[in-house]
Amino acid sequence: MSLREALPKITTPLPGPKAAAIIERRKAAVPSAIGTAYKAVIERGEGAMFEDVDGNIFLDWIAGVGVLNIGYSHPELIAAVKEQADKYFHSMFNITTHEPYVKLAEEFSRIAPVKGDHKKAFFVCSGSEADENAVKVARNYTGRPNIIVFTGAFHGRTSLTMTMTAKKAYAVGMGPFPDGIYRAEFPNLYRAPGHMTEEEAIQYYIGKLEEVFIEATPYDSCAAILFEPVQGEGGFIPAPLEWVKAVRKICDEHGIMMVCDEVQCGWARSGKMFASEYYKEAGCAPDIMTTAKSIAGGIPLSAIVARDEVMEGVHPGTIGGTYGANALAAVSALKVIEVMERDDYPAKALHIADVLGNGFREMQKKYPCIGDVRGTGAMMGIEFVKDPETKEPNAELVGKIIQNAMNKGLMLEGAGTYNNVIRILSPLCVTDEQMKAGLEIFESALAEECGC
Repeated sequence: MSLREALPKITTPLPGPKAAAIIERRKAAVPSAIGTAYKAVIERGEGAMFEDVDGNIFLDWIAGVGVLNIGYSHPELIAAVKEQADKYFHSMFNITTHEPYVKLAEEFSRIAPVKGDHKKAFFVCSGSEADENAVKVARNYTGRPNIIVFTGAFHGRTSLTMTMTAKKAYAVGMGPFPDGIYRAEFPNLYRAPGHMTEEEAIQYYIGKLEEVFIEATPYDSCAAILFEPVQGEGGFIPAPLEWVKAVRKICDEHGIMMVCDEVQCGWARSGKMFASEYYKEAGCAPDIMTTAKSIAGGIPLSAIVARDEVMEGVHPGTIGGTYGANALAAVSALKVIEVMERDDYPAKALHIADVLGNGFREMQKKYPCIGDVRGTGAMMGIEFVKDPETKEPNAELVGKIIQNAMNKGLMLEGAGTYNNVIRILSPLCVTDEQMKAGLEIFESALAEECGC
């Protein structure tokens, strides 16, 4: 059986001897602030599985934090990159035009669900850079300084995007921060105050957004409202469609750009190629969209896309960069688009959502420590609490489940403002047998650690 079809199998205590030696070398050579909670050192990966240097086989439901929607080592991506590597690695696009960049921008004009009949795209290297460039584009187009972001948001680790990111554990000792960033309350329906209906909660959160225009930035000083269609680090919280419609209406009435950060939720994860497709179908598409992570199957690349008039308002020299859509990254991204459309990866995500979602909801009935199971498509979060009535977060339990599951061969990652959510980011090529094995390990770890 190939690694692509394998099931989890742990044959040594973790970390194994070879992994332990490399981890010790890491401690001596790499700043500890980068951090790692996992005792695995990868040797090779295929599909949703990887093998470590000691021969242990893991089912990976982290996948580079959403980078590997197409899976490890997709043979068509490998072939495309090898073919390009025989021609040239790099040609800075500001200096020499190369066709893979142009073709990728053309493809974004075709597939990106943003407002406008024709779009333009440009490329940088990381999600942080994409979000920062989206702010630059919005400010330039509107001539306004201020940006509204949300509680629970994660937008990156540059100086500006650390400011935009809600959890300040990611910004300790890094101030002072740029001005002009204001924060509203994100519509977390599970944690809405009191006992509101969904409709009441949405109206409550719309009201909290409107307060920002009274207390922080006037409408005519606001360039953009920027949010994740499904919050990543915030705990896999989907933005309710009716709330998005209200945001779109506010933006339209006051000349504000609506910006969707699809760094983590893009690339078929949501059951659409991009989560913003749900918005476009409902008549509330964003003005600007950013995306990264799974865009090129693991090669650094990110994108910013908007309609022509927005992009053409940008002053020359203020956007771009040395490595944006490097030729190797661009051909890999083009192959990702081809494969995901041909093999219907959005349908794969919906199948995963059905299988794993049903499994987690069945566990929720048995284990009161599971407070909420939520998500959009295969981007699912399981929130753990100490008490289902008070909803007091249970971060300690999440940490124990992650470690227990890892020792059984399942890789999981935490998330959430209170670190009490397990997020599911399995590669979308995971097999039914692997999902069954993952659910069994997950429940075994939960049963052993929850004490309920």
